[in-house]
Amino acid sequence: MKAYLSQRTLDELAAVVAESGAWARSMQSSVHRSYKSDGTPVTEVDVEISRRIIAHIEEHIPGANIVSEENLTPFDPTAEWTFVLDPIDGTDVYSQGMPCWAVALGILDRNREPVGAMISAPRWGIGEEELFIRLDPGAPLLINGRTFTPYPDKDVPHQITMGSSGQRYFDFSSYDGKIRIFGSAILHLLALVIYPHMQGTIVQTCYAWDVAAAHSVMRSVSMDLEYIDGSPFVYDDRLLKERKSFKMALYGGSTACISALRRLIPPRP
Repeated sequence: MKAYLSQRTLDELAAVVAESGAWARSMQSSVHRSYKSDGTPVTEVDVEISRRIIAHIEEHIPGANIVSEENLTPFDPTAEWTFVLDPIDGTDVYSQGMPCWAVALGILDRNREPVGAMISAPRWGIGEEELFIRLDPGAPLLINGRTFTPYPDKDVPHQITMGSSGQRYFDFSSYDGKIRIFGSAILHLLALVIYPHMQGTIVQTCYAWDVAAAHSVMRSVSMDLEYIDGSPFVYDDRLLKERKSFKMALYGGSTACISALRRLIPPRP
């Protein structure tokens, strides 16, 4: 069955993601933290948002794939669309009351290319405590409802974002720039796009839902992700069907920025 994405369908889906972010914000002060079998934290908010968004997609976009951190659903390799959901990206910091987290829904087309995103980060922002990213397939990037104009000067990595374990795996002896760590892979990737003086990122090994939504946003402004060995980052069966982590860390940014990161911050031997 083909899944069609009409304007009304996309508007309704964006509303569900925004409402989920607002609800997560309202629940943050009373949330309960527990741990999954792999030792990573989870809250009742993660589980409920996953249920809400999956139910909406299944009802309104039948035939689409849904790859979610919290729920295992069937995967059809011939589907027109694949939605990649992280109900709370940054659960660890969310469960501790910090502001750097997001409800993130990425959209892949039938060729598994990242082409759309809906991201609610209601305690994050650009000079304000509110951030809603919307990228409909084939449409301009919107930030809080306004068309986004990309910033220039993104080729030299003066400031980068990185996960909290990056210092263990990379050699920073030749890098004299600044490093920002927020606790959310989605926000790490978005930062390169939405902030004027951040250019690059290093992404430690994680899962499709940790990057897909923000990767779509990066692609919309001519940025990308590459494996540290120079091979392209693709959404293969390992990531989407088997729900496994990707095989090695990633560099992210413009083509020139990725080249500079590879030279300035190589993996430790």
